[in-house]
Amino acid sequence: MLSSFANIFRIPDLRKKILVTVGLIVVFRFGTFVPLPGVNTAEVTRISESLYKGRQSTAAGRALGMINLFTGGALGRCSVFALGIMPYISASIIFQLLATVIKPLEQLQREGEAGRRKINQYTRYATVALCMVQSFFMTSWIEGSPDGFQLVSAETAQGPWFEMTAMLSLTAGSVFLMWMGETVTEHGIGNGISVLIMAGIIDRMPAAVGDLWSRVDWNRPFTPEAGAGNMNAIMLFFFFGMYIAIIVGVVIITQGQRRVTVQQAKHTRGHRVYGGQRHYMPLRVNQSGVIPIIFAQSLLQIPNMIFGSLAAKWMFFAFLASAFTMGSFTYTLVYVLLIFFFCYFWTAVVFNPIKMADEMKEYGHFVPGIRPGKMTAQYLERLMTRITLAGAAFLAFIAIVPQILRTATGIGYAAAGMYGGTALLIVVGVALELVQKIESHLMMHHYEGFMKRGRIRSRSG
Repeated sequence: MLSSFANIFRIPDLRKKILVTVGLIVVFRFGTFVPLPGVNTAEVTRISESLYKGRQSTAAGRALGMINLFTGGALGRCSVFALGIMPYISASIIFQLLATVIKPLEQLQREGEAGRRKINQYTRYATVALCMVQSFFMTSWIEGSPDGFQLVSAETAQGPWFEMTAMLSLTAGSVFLMWMGETVTEHGIGNGISVLIMAGIIDRMPAAVGDLWSRVDWNRPFTPEAGAGNMNAIMLFFFFGMYIAIIVGVVIITQGQRRVTVQQAKHTRGHRVYGGQRHYMPLRVNQSGVIPIIFAQSLLQIPNMIFGSLAAKWMFFAFLASAFTMGSFTYTLVYVLLIFFFCYFWTAVVFNPIKMADEMKEYGHFVPGIRPGKMTAQYLERLMTRITLAGAAFLAFIAIVPQILRTATGIGYAAAGMYGGTALLIVVGVALELVQKIESHLMMHHYEGFMKRGRIRSRSG
């Protein structure tokens, strides 16, 4: 293992990619501490603690506590990065969906690299528009003294000047994060958006440990009525035991594969027979990775932010804000449905059974017992549909674990989310992806990978 780490820096290209990734993560972390112009830093410190612990009484407060987790604390600090990378993710979702129903966008997708660049350009424009809209609601939330916090300093007059500077700062910060994410994807290691989200989540983990430890009551047994969010030692050990079990489950599902037996057709040249070898086509159980979780979270943040900002003015929006409160039945149902939808949607984007069947037929490969061509495509599609169902069900379960922990222990949503579900899934999933990419670089340059043995076995069929 240590020799593999040393080998990383012996490969110039890999060393450059890692340095670019680490450097931009450092810039991202520094940016989360740069406050918006005109905010009260003392009040910002107070609301940062409140947002993390998730102890607000309002629906918007609980939702913003989870958003604060995914922005690496930038929201709680009223930083220029408070919007995070979510507007860019939302814009990407919009264009991925539009490409399935609008013919010009579908044609652009088929044009290869040139078409992809054009769609990325449209996505950037849409990101700026979404940033302006979300920054307006964010600025209104800041000016509205949320939960009694006077976030605008006394020296700064609330009005058009503050709103304009705050909106421009938030938009510029989110666009800069978009550039950093794309730079990491192109010149660094892994998916830049996922890497930035993972970095923000990891930053909050030490505080989560402290908050969890402070809730342990060593003198009395835990009871839901008298605990008030406290836990005894047995509950703490159970909590961390479940934490380890979830990590193991995430690794198994992320690495799990369904291997499809593929055989090469035999052909004779002269007196020799060639082909006939068997190999396997791996179909991942979780083909879409952490993308469904990130997409579902980013979409649900939009109604939470809008309804929460308008709840004080109109009763209708107050009702919607209550319905979409984190942990409510409506929120959980929509969250689970979005995860299932994006699991199947993203799998359809990255996995094309018709193209795969045509390539197999062209190169003389076939699945034993399945006719090449259309029948093979239908077989692969049915198989992938069943596999994706299992992966989506697991992701949905992981996503609602924080709410189960919240109900059982009374801890804040942010702390529960850190150790129970979405955040943990993103961190483990992105970390595994980074390890796999680094290992592939090492193997390509004839170096030993991180894991000599112990590859996760998968079912063959």
